[in-house]
Amino acid sequence: MAVMQTPGGPSPGQTCVLILIFTVLLQALCVALTYVYFTNELKQMQDKYSKSGIACFLKEDDSFWDPTDDERMLSPCWQVKWQLRQFVRKMILRTYEETISTVSEKQQGIPHLEREKGPQRVAAHITGTSRKRSTFPSLSSKYEKALGQKINSWESSRKGHSFLNNFHLRNGELVIHQTGFYYIYSQTYFRFQEPEEIEGNRKKNRQMIQYIYKWTSYPDPILLMKSARNSCWSKDSEYGLYSIYQGGIFELKEDDRIFVSVTNEQLIDMDQEASFFGAFLIG
Repeated sequence: MAVMQTPGGPSPGQTCVLILIFTVLLQALCVALTYVYFTNELKQMQDKYSKSGIACFLKEDDSFWDPTDDERMLSPCWQVKWQLRQFVRKMILRTYEETISTVSEKQQGIPHLEREKGPQRVAAHITGTSRKRSTFPSLSSKYEKALGQKINSWESSRKGHSFLNNFHLRNGELVIHQTGFYYIYSQTYFRFQEPEEIEGNRKKNRQMIQYIYKWTSYPDPILLMKSARNSCWSKDSEYGLYSIYQGGIFELKEDDRIFVSVTNEQLIDMDQEASFFGAFLIG
């Protein structure tokens, strides 16, 4: 027996689709209403909390901060102020630690730089002295192979322009304390009065030579530099005046010694601005 369908009525499948669509729309509407409701409530709470927080900051409150006061801890104003206080305290502590760390690094760095720079300050400048009698003593046998007469009486006690930094002076010799390359220099000043005796209407020619030597472990002194001048002053001049300057770079080792010698030592004027001797480390 065949089942008769009512003409014009929806089929069961169409009915299920319509029910499903209606259910989805209803759920979407509920979600939308819920979202609008909670959004409005949240906004009201935020506005209220913001106004309450501002009011807490604007309100004068001289009460003591007592963390054991339970009633005060439950107060929204107290919580806002406490959180702000903790934040400020944390920032102050962080800033303080960073500042202390920076100052400590600087304080540790200054002595380190001074230690690095200290050994590099190796220099000496010794000058002439007026004590001419002790300037050119008799040479011992070990100086026989050194030309000229060694100058012994240099001023090194920081009088005038003289000084010693990481050097020391011994018997007119600068003693090296640190191995390296040094610029060595010296100037000697010759000043004398011409004798009245003139040979053939011409003043006698004088030869002046300056030598710079170094002592090492080698038994004889080693010549580093020499410079020479000949006197040829006018016959009308009363005094003969001449200066010899020379300088150069040499490698010196610890305990090496350097000294200056000259010929015609009786003509030397040991004025501190005119006759001097020195060296400084360059690397």
